[in-house]
Amino acid sequence: MNQSTHFSGQPIFAQILRLIPPGKVAELAGTHGSDHYYKTFKTYDHLVTMLYAVYNRCTSLREVITGLMATHNRLTHLGLRHTPRRSTLADANQKRDPEVFGAIFDVLIRTYRPRLPDSRSENKWVNNLFMIDSTTISLFQEILKNAGRNPANGKRKGGIKAHMLVKADEDVPCLVRLTAAAANDQILLKEIDVPQGSILVFDRAYADYGFFAACSARQVTFVTRLKTNAIYEHAGARPLAEDQVSGGVRSDSEILLGGVQLDAQNKIRARLIAYHDRQSGYTFDFLTNNFELSPLTIAAIYRRRWQIELLFKRLKQNYPLRSFLGDNENAIRTQIWCALIADLLLMVIRSRCPRNWSFANLAGMVRLHLMTYINLKAFLQNPEKALLQANQKTFKDHNLSLFPT
Repeated sequence: MNQSTHFSGQPIFAQILRLIPPGKVAELAGTHGSDHYYKTFKTYDHLVTMLYAVYNRCTSLREVITGLMATHNRLTHLGLRHTPRRSTLADANQKRDPEVFGAIFDVLIRTYRPRLPDSRSENKWVNNLFMIDSTTISLFQEILKNAGRNPANGKRKGGIKAHMLVKADEDVPCLVRLTAAAANDQILLKEIDVPQGSILVFDRAYADYGFFAACSARQVTFVTRLKTNAIYEHAGARPLAEDQVSGGVRSDSEILLGGVQLDAQNKIRARLIAYHDRQSGYTFDFLTNNFELSPLTIAAIYRRRWQIELLFKRLKQNYPLRSFLGDNENAIRTQIWCALIADLLLMVIRSRCPRNWSFANLAGMVRLHLMTYINLKAFLQNPEKALLQANQKTFKDHNLSLFPT
C-alpha cells in the first residue's frame, strides 16, 4: 500500500473530511476573523492538521509535521497545498481564536443531528432526555486554574473543565463550554434552552433553586439527587404500589424546597423519592418536579445519567487529551474542540456503517489506515476483503505497467 500513485480515489482521511463543508469553514473564519494575518495557513488548513494529529494521537508537533511530510503526495486530497512547519502550527495554536473551531463544531452538530444514532426502540422518555455534566482534564502546568488545595510540594497543576449538555439518543454533546477547572459547574445552566417536555438529569453539583423554578415554569422535567444540606419541608406522602416497593422504592413524598425566610408561594414544589439499589447496597434520594412518572422510572432516568460518563471516557481514551501540542490556553482549547469534531465525524460514520462497530475498534481502524487509498464504506463493511481486493488490483496494475503487451 506504500505505492500510493497506483491507487485511484481518495485516502480514508479525505473521505472523512468530505463531511466538513470547506465553504462553511471559510464563512466562519470570516465571521471570527481567524484568517487575518495568515497568508497560507488558513483556518481550514489548521483544522485538517489538527484532525490529523487527533486521529493519529500525536503527542508532539514533530509527530504531526513529519507524519504529514511522509505522505506529502496525498496532501492535495486533504485540501492542503503544502506541509506546515512546526513553528507555523505552534503559532497558529497559540494565536488563532479557538472559538472558531467551537463554531465549526456547532455547525456540524446541527447538520448531522438527524443522522446520529438514536434509541427509538427504547422507552419513550429516552428520546426527550438531556444529560448535564462536566469533566476535568488535568494539565502539567498551571495554565488554567485548577480546583482543590495546593499540593504539599508546591507544584500546582492546571486544569480545564469541559461542561456538556448531551442528548441521550445522539450520544454527542449538543452544547459545550470550556472553562478553568476551578469554575463552578452551574455556569452552563444559564445557557440551557431545551424544548418543552424535555427531561434534564444531572448530579447534585447543579442544585440551583432558581434553575429548578425555571424548569417548572417551562414544563421541563428535572431529575437529580437531593443535597445533604438541602432545606425543605414535607407536604405529604404518595402511595406506593407493590411492584414499586419490590423494585426498591422506599418512599415517595411531596416536598417544598426553601428556607423559612420564603413564603409558601415562593417555595419550589418538588417530589422526593427514596430508592434502594440492591446491587450497590446504597439508598438514593432523587429529586424531581415531575409528579406523573413512576418512581421506578425516575430511578431509571437517573441511572441513564451514566451515559455521559461513558462519553467522557470515550473522549479521553480515543483522543490525545493528556498531551497537548502547546503550553498555552489557546492551544489546549483548540485541541479539545478538534477532538470533539473528530469524535462527531466518527459517530456520523459509525451510524452509516452496515456493520456494527464498537467505537474503540472503529477509531483504531481509522487511525491505522487514515492515509490508505480505499473506499471507506467497503472497508468498514469488510476490512480484510477490501484490502485484499485493493492489493490484487495494485499487483495487476503493476504487471500491466511493467510488462506492456
